[in-house]
Amino acid sequence: MKNRNKLLALLAPEDYALLEPALEQIDLPQGFVLSAPGEPFEYCYFPFCGVVSTVVVSPSGKRSEIGLLGREGVSPASVALGASDTPYFVVMQVPGHGVRVPIKHMWKLIEKSPGIRRLLTQWAHVAMSQSSFTALSNAIHSVDERLARWILMCHDRVDGDEIDLTHEFLAIMLSVRRPSVTVALHVLEGKHLVNSHRGTVVVRDRQALEKFAADSYGGSEREYDRLFGASGKTHFKAAG
Repeated sequence: MKNRNKLLALLAPEDYALLEPALEQIDLPQGFVLSAPGEPFEYCYFPFCGVVSTVVVSPSGKRSEIGLLGREGVSPASVALGASDTPYFVVMQVPGHGVRVPIKHMWKLIEKSPGIRRLLTQWAHVAMSQSSFTALSNAIHSVDERLARWILMCHDRVDGDEIDLTHEFLAIMLSVRRPSVTVALHVLEGKHLVNSHRGTVVVRDRQALEKFAADSYGGSEREYDRLFGASGKTHFKAAG
């Protein structure tokens, strides 16, 4: 099985040999729910492509995205911490495919292999780091800058420059109303950074988009680089 997930690719051969017999290939269509609040985990997912979104829902039903991952990670992020469920929705934002492992089998391998345990614990740290930087960005950056950050994060995890992102989901990502998304997209389009049409965002100038996002983008990416080696679009595409 050709592996396009970076965490799996980073496993030592003897650790991957323990895991490989249990890997099951799976399509991950848009809207596919990997886990839901209060429901026991059934599988551990390693995406090969696509974008997975972690969404928190308030008691009144308002939603906000607190994290995302792609081929560089695994869901649930807390698998190495012994958690059996989550307070969040984890759902496919951009369709893809990957492999999954029964969660109980994954826990056994984590107990058996220090290498697997260390790698997945480091990933949990990166996921928490990303949520922290998201909270910081929500507090100090403009909607335009935050939109640039999320587009860059999605762009890191897809092939090519076209990303399937509806205004509705962008509003969830940014915790704003849809009209604010429209205004922010017009700002980025006016600067020739992206094009937007029919639920699709196309990145036109990645370097300029990073410059516009300023320090809203790059914090959790640097932490990933520190632990796992270079992140960024080229490296995610080359994973495995």
